[in-house]
Amino acid sequence: MKRIVSLWACLLVLSGLAFAQAAKPEEPHSIGGDLDHAVANVEKEFVSAAEAMPEDKFSFAPTNGEFKGVRTFGEQVKHVAAVNYIIAAGILGEKPPVDTGGEAGPATVKTKAQTLQFLKDSFAYVHKAMATINGQNAVEAMKSPFGPHMTTRLTLAIVIPGHCFDHYGQMVEYLRMNGIVPPASR
Repeated sequence: MKRIVSLWACLLVLSGLAFAQAAKPEEPHSIGGDLDHAVANVEKEFVSAAEAMPEDKFSFAPTNGEFKGVRTFGEQVKHVAAVNYIIAAGILGEKPPVDTGGEAGPATVKTKAQTLQFLKDSFAYVHKAMATINGQNAVEAMKSPFGPHMTTRLTLAIVIPGHCFDHYGQMVEYLRMNGIVPPASR
C-alpha cells in the first residue's frame, strides 16, 4: 500500500513539474500595460452598452424629472469618444488625428454606425497612447489638453476609465428606461 501511495505521490509531483515547465512564465507588469488593461475593461463594457441601444433610440434623453439639457444616448457616446481622442493625443504629445468637435464629438458623426466607429477608433487610439507610458515618462510634467495647467501622462491615463465609467452609468440608466438590459447585466 505504501508503494502505491508513493507511486501516486511521485506521479503527482512529476505531472506538476511538467505542467509548470509547459506553462508560459507570467509577463512582467508595466505601467502602460496595466493602464491598457484598465482601458480594455471599460472598453468592453462601454462598447457593448453602446451597441445594445437601437438606432432609433440613440436620440433618447430622459424627460421625466430633472433632465433638462442632458445629452442624448448618442451624444454620451460621441462625447466619450471625443474625450478619449483628446486625452490620448495629450498623452502622445500630438493633436488628435481626427476632428473631435471639441468634447461634444464631430457634427458629421450622426448615425449609430458612425458613432460606434468613432468610439471604437477612439479606443484604438487610446491603446496606442497607453503603450507609450513607462516608468520614465509616467510622471513627467506636461501641458494638459484641457487648459493651461500642468499634468502627467499617468494622471491623463487614469482619467479615461473613470470618465468612461461615469458616462457608462448614465447609459445604463438610458438603456433600462427603454426596456433594455445592459449586456454586462445579462
